[in-house]
Amino acid sequence: MFNFKTIASPVENILLKEKGSKFIGFAFPVNNEEELKSALEKIRSEHPKATHHCYAFRMGLNGENYRANDDGEPSGSAGLPIYNQLLANEITNVLVISVRYYGGTKLGVSGLVKAYKESAKITLEEAEIIIRELETHIEIEFNFNQQNLIFTLLAKYDAKVLQFDADEKCIVTASLKLSQKESISEKLSEMQYVSFDFID
Repeated sequence: MFNFKTIASPVENILLKEKGSKFIGFAFPVNNEEELKSALEKIRSEHPKATHHCYAFRMGLNGENYRANDDGEPSGSAGLPIYNQLLANEITNVLVISVRYYGGTKLGVSGLVKAYKESAKITLEEAEIIIRELETHIEIEFNFNQQNLIFTLLAKYDAKVLQFDADEKCIVTASLKLSQKESISEKLSEMQYVSFDFID
């Protein structure tokens, strides 16, 4: 199991109207807490006058890191219906936010559940769902004269170089598909003057 379903890119401003209230849906691919926080802050700053910013997210291969937030709506009436849409689409590493502008008519709990569910549903219908391979990060230390060797090896395994420091000892940090971890480890283990470590 080296892959998971997620969304390709953000989806923004998907509008739903319900009895005068406006629900605006957003979906973001998120890979860590920082990306999550910055997406939430972005929407809060774009919609400071909204009555509620309700959201749900799932992260991790099996969606083991998740949260549903009602942001002041009755318990279970907003975050959970949004979260259930993430489950229904079998996607992870996704944050869905539904911003509500209150329109003067109370919707009641069942009305809210329906509206937030629908808002999340139509937002995710606009998203392109893709299959992503899990990645891992590797840090390799080697001698300066082994540069070509190491970079050729990284290219062979489609690794993306994230950082490279060249002194007498060179250190390169790269990301690669988790499915390649064993193969590249074997190759690196055979090389002299090379040490490496996986950082997740």
